[in-house]
Amino acid sequence: MKIIIINGPNINFLGIREVNVYGKTNYKQMCDELYEVAKELDIELNIVQSNIEGELIDFIQGAYSNYEGIIINPGAYTHYSIAIYDALKAVEIPTIEVHISNVHAREEFRKTSVTAPACMGQLCGFGVYGYTMALNALKRSLI
Repeated sequence: MKIIIINGPNINFLGIREVNVYGKTNYKQMCDELYEVAKELDIELNIVQSNIEGELIDFIQGAYSNYEGIIINPGAYTHYSIAIYDALKAVEIPTIEVHISNVHAREEFRKTSVTAPACMGQLCGFGVYGYTMALNALKRSLI
């Protein structure tokens, strides 16, 4: 089973930006942990990140016929990127949207996701552990 994790803007600054919101775990630590979890779950995992909307769309389109599942944290694009929504709908790959913070307990604009309707589900508020939860959920749904 092959899964790709696609991270959007500023996720690479984990452990640096707003530690009170996103936690102290840095991006490399998170990725290293996820590769270990994937190994335990017998999942072939690829993790990518970009601050550029078009590159995120390229990652989604590149997943077509290459991955059985997508985990995506679109970052701020969550709230306004119809292009990412369209890309997710186009590839028809089971996708879970993940947010490290509880977006529903934050600013009003963060409570709306235009990308979540293209996904099978959304996890938010569990810190970086949300990615592990998403890996487990995809593994179960794809078996």
